[in-house]
Amino acid sequence: MKSKYKIFKFSFAFISFIAMSLVYILLGFVLYKGFSSISLDLIFSDTNPLDALLLKQRVFDGIFPAIVGTFMLITLALSFSLVFGFSAGIYLSIYAKKTTKKVVNLCFELLASVPSILIGLFFLLLSIYLHDRFQANFMPSLLLSSLALGVLIMPYLVQNTRLSLDSIPRNIRQVGINLGLTPTQNLFKVLLPYCSKQLLSGVFLSLGRACEDTAVIMLTGAVASAGIASSIFDRYEALPFYIYYLSTNYADEKELSQAFAASLILLLVALILFLLTKIIQKKFRSFNGYN
Repeated sequence: MKSKYKIFKFSFAFISFIAMSLVYILLGFVLYKGFSSISLDLIFSDTNPLDALLLKQRVFDGIFPAIVGTFMLITLALSFSLVFGFSAGIYLSIYAKKTTKKVVNLCFELLASVPSILIGLFFLLLSIYLHDRFQANFMPSLLLSSLALGVLIMPYLVQNTRLSLDSIPRNIRQVGINLGLTPTQNLFKVLLPYCSKQLLSGVFLSLGRACEDTAVIMLTGAVASAGIASSIFDRYEALPFYIYYLSTNYADEKELSQAFAASLILLLVALILFLLTKIIQKKFRSFNGYN
């Protein structure tokens, strides 16, 4: 019997090692192909970096506008989805009745399974409809892409919030109630601080999902050589679209290496967001007295 369990243990460990190796092989390959092309020239081209950072001079051939556009896109998308995602998740876990919870859960599960290209197509058609019927100036833009990405990542936030609250032990859930807090006070003073780590982990996963999606943004406003958007109603550049565009239209090995370099920078953006999430997570839990 013990030998049988040892075989299972070895099998699981071996499969885990293979999965981990595949991740590091992928990262190593991207690093090998793109690291040599990372430079200030790739980011700013022939523009003075300080002038570009201060928005005094436009960057034409570098990826600086795509980096800025990516941050703007993710920030707006998360702003839209956080409000609805957290609210719906809290409602499903705390307030919804059993039948309602099943129906709403099914709706969000179906939304999570919708391919991103369909969401992008829907918002593209929405912009065409609004352009024809209401506002002639309404076109694919940063705002439209942010709304589309917000819808794309919202189901992950809803389900993560619900599962995080549902996984809280019953004795913790009853602490505030037994001390005289109302259900809403108990939610904000006990339950949300207790599961803040899981909630913020879900936010990071949603950020990663928003960082990498190309299908949605290429239909709703991302273009090449648009520069930094001056308003949310302008077209914009983003790293995922830049990588897609360059890798499908490269003229030589140098341009393909630039696509890999842009991929590394996109990974760096995701890493920065991950570190910020971890810092906020740690500060939030320390502030509320949880380790």
